[in-house]
Amino acid sequence: MSTGNIEISCVLSVPFEENCYVVRRADRNECVLVDPGLEPEKIVAFLESHNLQPAAILNTHGHADHIGGNAAIKARWPDCRLAIGADECSKLSNPAENLSELFAAGLTSPPADVLLSDGEVFAAAGLEFRVIGLPGHSCGHVVYLLEGHNPPVAFVGDVIFAGSVGRTDFPDGDMRQLAAGIRERLYTLSDDTLLLPGHGPATTVAREKRTNPFVRP
Repeated sequence: MSTGNIEISCVLSVPFEENCYVVRRADRNECVLVDPGLEPEKIVAFLESHNLQPAAILNTHGHADHIGGNAAIKARWPDCRLAIGADECSKLSNPAENLSELFAAGLTSPPADVLLSDGEVFAAAGLEFRVIGLPGHSCGHVVYLLEGHNPPVAFVGDVIFAGSVGRTDFPDGDMRQLAAGIRERLYTLSDDTLLLPGHGPATTVAREKRTNPFVRP
C-alpha cells in the first residue's frame, strides 16, 4: 500500500499469520521493519528482491511471533538497530516471558540497541515514529504512529484488530488496562487513522469506534 510518499508492504509469517511490515519512503532504499516474524527467510528474500536495506527493527512487543525474525535480520544486516519498549525488553532474552517455551522453541533475540518510552520519537530511514505506550496485551507493549503523513498510520501490534482486541490471558496481560489504553490512546487519534495490526487486515479508528464489540468509546 502507498500512503503519500510512503510505501508499506506486509510479509506474512506462519504459523500465527503474523504481519511483518516493511516501511519506506518511495525515494529511498532504506526501510524500517515492524515486528519481523517466525519466517525470517521470507522477509530477507523480500528485502533482497526489492534491493532494500533495513535501517531499524521496531518491535511492538516481545512475544515470540513478533520477534522471531530479529536474529536473522541482525545477522544479515548487523548495523540495523533493534528498538523495543523499555518495559518489554526482558522478553527478548527470556523464552518463558516471550512464550516460545510454550511450543518448545526456546526462542531468543539479540538485545535491543534502543529502549523506547512513551512519547519518544524514533527516526530511521527518513521516517519518524512516535511511541505510544499501550500495555494490556503485554506489560510493555507500544504502538508506533508514523508522524507527518495523511492519513496517519499506526502500527498497533496486538493491541487491537479489525473487530477484536489482543489477548489478555497471558501472565502480564490486563483487559481493563488494555481497554483503557484503546479508549484513551487510540480512539482519540483522528478517525481516518489507519491501524495496521500484528494479525489480520488493516482497519481504521473510525471503524473500530463504531463496530468493535470489545471496546466501545
